[in-house]
Formats: sequence, structure tokens, C-alpha cells
Amino acid sequence: MRLRQFRRAALAVSMMAPLLCAGCFDTLNSDSITTDSTTPDAPPATLDRNSITMIAEVVDRHPHSRDAFTQGLELHGDVLFESTGRVGESWIQSRAFPSGDVIAHADITDPYFGEGLTVVGDTVWHVTWKDGVAFARDRDSLEERFRVTYDGEGWGLCSYDDHEVLGAHVVMSDGTDVLTFRDPETFDVLDTVRVTLDGAPVVMLNELECTPDGVYANVWMTEKIVRIDADTGTVGDVIDASRLLTASERPGTDVLNGIAAIEGTDHFLVTGKLWPTMFEVKFVPR
Repeated sequence: MRLRQFRRAALAVSMMAPLLCAGCFDTLNSDSITTDSTTPDAPPATLDRNSITMIAEVVDRHPHSRDAFTQGLELHGDVLFESTGRVGESWIQSRAFPSGDVIAHADITDPYFGEGLTVVGDTVWHVTWKDGVAFARDRDSLEERFRVTYDGEGWGLCSYDDHEVLGAHVVMSDGTDVLTFRDPETFDVLDTVRVTLDGAPVVMLNELECTPDGVYANVWMTEKIVRIDADTGTVGDVIDASRLLTASERPGTDVLNGIAAIEGTDHFLVTGKLWPTMFEVKFVPR
């Protein structure tokens, strides 16, 4: 927190212009690729075979709804929170893990396209894609408490209660190479960081998971997950998750999206949009 407070004081003036203009441009989204003011001029990093450092190794398999167009996934204790997208089909749900019993469910009314979520205390923050609206929901009932607006698009969310450098933050992706740090109570922007691999920007960052080891991010339209140093934006690992679905499971599925750490272990839950399975995995060296 101390380091970023120093940076904010030094960069406050230079940050005002891009923040004010963030809503003036089209950005990357879950259905198309465009270019916006946050997209860097440098060519994006190539997440090819040579960049892979880790592989997702399956430990267990759990059922997952083939109707769930997964946008957010987070495990809080023994409660799994999931949010889905598509206008008219978006919902947010909490389920007991690993039984899968539904605890609470809320449908997202038109015209909203639901995106990522994160649990902060007794609140669930839940963002939308192009609508610029974030819902603050009751953690137990998932009923809306209030909503706020933000510039740009919403993709993934995760949060830190007390990061050693960042303090308490909500971390948000918008499909570019930028992670935005937000106040966990007001959702106001506190800071941003650009994500790079070997100096090149890593774009299309999607669903997020905050851990002590860094922020894990699905990279849209790939079967890769990157581990990011939340303070510097540097990618420390590129994880290959291409071997999860079998050939018979792939028909009708969409992209890999959804990652949730299982507290107290080195395991993660990983799934995708319209996937029939949620995989419990650990990341092992390539």
C-alpha cells in the first residue's frame, strides 16, 4: 500500500486524462476484438509453446452446468460463487462446495450482460460487460444493495483483503493489458498496472483470481492462464490448460474461463463457458 500511495501522488496528474477518457473508446470484449486507448502500441506478447512454464494437472473433476456461460468464479470458504453472461441469460449463484447444492441465485435482468465477481467481506461485487454498472450484492442472498457506474468495460474481478504492498483492493480486468485497482467499498479507481511478459503487453486478460502468489488471469481466446505480480504487472508463469477437456467433451463448449483458488491447498478450480466439467487442478512445472 505504501508503494502505490507514493506512485499515486507522483502520477496523479498524468493519470487523470486516461481515466476521464476511458469511456470514450471501444474496448476489447468477450465477443469481438477492437483497439482502444489502453491498448499499447507495442506488439502484444505471444503466448506460444515456448512461453509455457506450467501445466494444469487434473486432481479431481466436478460437474458444471452446460448452460453456464461462465464469467466469474470464486471460492469463499466452502461456498462457490459463479456468474454468467449473455443478455437475457446472465445470472449469479452461490453453491455449497463440493456438493453443488444451490444456496442463492439471482437472475440479471435485461439489458445487462453479466461478467466477473468477487467477494469482499459480506459484499459480492459483480460487474457488467459494456453497461458500465457494478452491483454490490449481499453475500448471503445475492440481492442487490446498491450499484455504481464505471468507465470502460468490465471483464474479470478478484480482491485482496490485505496485500503486503497493495493493501485492500478489488482488481478488475477489461480485456486489455491493464489491471485496475479499485476501492473495495466505493469501487473508485485507486491505481492501474500494465501486464507484461518479457516486456511485451499481455492483452485480453479475462477472469481473475487473487492469491498470495499473484493474480491469476485467464487469457481470452486461449487455453492459457498467466500468473501476474500484482504490484509490477510482470507475468511470472504461463500455464497451459489445453489438456483438460476430452475430445468427447469439447463439442458445444466455448473458451476456458473461470479460476478459483482452494484456500489452504495448492489446488484451483478451473472451468470454461458451457463446459460440462469443473476441474480441480494443480499447476506443475512443464
